[in-house]
Amino acid sequence: MKITISEPLAVKEDILRGIFKKLTDHGHTLKIYDHIAKDEKEQIERVRDTDILVIANSPLGGDVIKSAKHLKMIAVAFTGFDHVDMEACKEKNILVSNASGYANTAVAELAVGMALELYRNIISMNEKTRELKTKGGYRFRELKGKVVGVIGTGAIGSETAKLFHAFGCDILAYSNSENKKVLDLSGKYVSLEELLSSSDIVTVHLPYNKSTERLIGEKEFKLMKKDAIFINCARGQVVDNEALKNALNNGVIAGAGIDVFDKEPPLLENDPVINSKNVLVTPHIGYFTEEAMISRAEITVDNIEGFLNNKPVNVVS
Repeated sequence: MKITISEPLAVKEDILRGIFKKLTDHGHTLKIYDHIAKDEKEQIERVRDTDILVIANSPLGGDVIKSAKHLKMIAVAFTGFDHVDMEACKEKNILVSNASGYANTAVAELAVGMALELYRNIISMNEKTRELKTKGGYRFRELKGKVVGVIGTGAIGSETAKLFHAFGCDILAYSNSENKKVLDLSGKYVSLEELLSSSDIVTVHLPYNKSTERLIGEKEFKLMKKDAIFINCARGQVVDNEALKNALNNGVIAGAGIDVFDKEPPLLENDPVINSKNVLVTPHIGYFTEEAMISRAEITVDNIEGFLNNKPVNVVS
């Protein structure tokens, strides 16, 4: 079968071909594109003759999917798949898999790192020291003994809870179902309202869908402690970012660490998040480590191999 990697996977080509070798050794062909298609027309050209399409997080619309006459599988080298037109896949009976689990550690570490920065002002202290100034006027806090509210306790959320627990934090959780890994940390499942009102740090780890869209808004921020910090390394659309801006600018909460936005960076100048006070922002790097990039390529190959052997795994359609 013809396998096409239609956008860069942030792995050097020789390493990537090595990972895919167990497929190409069995006669499957591999085409790798080293840049993102500039428009839908170029996307259509890339998928024209392929049987299996590998994508990362670039949007894949219905017209592109429907144009691919031979397409049987879309292997998403990413956890989220809301950027894929799933209705078009269903209509064409195309199996879709994702690379669930590849970035659990990467995202969890960023969430903890953001909390540490917001509590210890490390970046600001570096700047002040180089300016020959002191720590005057800054507040510094410890993670130990703080209550961390984890919204969404799937693989990433539970890993985040584990890391915060290692710092001596108490864990509150809110999710559709309870995760034994969180319970084993003495984590307590509570209502969203109780989590927000009781937590010193709130960290979001939910997928984006109709039920989670703008789940956290003005009402939710008003429930939080005034000295609480809010972290979102999940999906921008889960949060009402105008409400977040107002909460930060009006002192409703003390600070925020945001890695995801309503659109992928580069952001617009009027983006509400970057026009907020006391916010630490990163350009969607939660998933992006060398180790995670290799892991997602390996998971993607396993997904394709499972499909070819009629034993599909990590299926999302």
